[in-house]
Amino acid sequence: MSQDLKRLNKYLSEAGYCSRRAADRLIEAGRVTINDVTPEMGTKVAPDDVVKVDGEIIGERQQDFVYLAFNKPIGIVCTTDTRVEKDNIIDYINYPKRIFPVGRLDKPSEGLILLTDDGDIVNKILRASNNHEKEYIVTVDQPISQTFIERMAGGIYLEDLDKHTNKCKVKKIDKFTFSIILTQGLNRQIRRMCEYCNYEVQSLKRIRIMNIKLDVPSGQYRELTKEEFKNLTDLIADSTKTYEAKKESEMRNTRR
Repeated sequence: MSQDLKRLNKYLSEAGYCSRRAADRLIEAGRVTINDVTPEMGTKVAPDDVVKVDGEIIGERQQDFVYLAFNKPIGIVCTTDTRVEKDNIIDYINYPKRIFPVGRLDKPSEGLILLTDDGDIVNKILRASNNHEKEYIVTVDQPISQTFIERMAGGIYLEDLDKHTNKCKVKKIDKFTFSIILTQGLNRQIRRMCEYCNYEVQSLKRIRIMNIKLDVPSGQYRELTKEEFKNLTDLIADSTKTYEAKKESEMRNTRR
């Protein structure tokens, strides 16, 4: 019987409702019930349990997963909480199945974002920091100097986040435009990095996530090809292993 039990956040992600992180937030907010009882974090679900989110029954998956590449326009917010944000990505796309974005792209930014109903692949992509390249084209408010390129590429301490950015690839395109490839996902990272160097971002577009390239007009989406999906899964194949090793290391350090 114990082999049939699943952690509640995993159950919701495998059912295609949301990612595990989002599921944890729903559980913490008291919006999830098991057999009409509000559960604690870490509760497990049995095959005959009835799981609901906001009163809606969430059942086991019956269909194949959806994987979309979407060109997000400026002004659209990457949230699934349609009750709070009217300009949200879910209402904008209006896809016939429930899907959710993989990561985020700021409201004033545009470009590529992936959407899916596969909660497990979301977690693997977000964990795959070593292979999770994201490429952007950025325009700033003043001429780009070689010093600016070197500072951006070398890593910057962001005081308000108390974090250093990782070294990254930066290339000047023209007088006001550069490309940058990140493997981090800090909040408003590129804008913060530019601000540190006394530059202001005028436009920011993401053109690639790992092996997936932006190739659809603004506001439109397409399904990933079989080849794209295979290459993507190859890139994130070690992410679970890396995550588990990190958690074991954290637990060992905690015991000391």
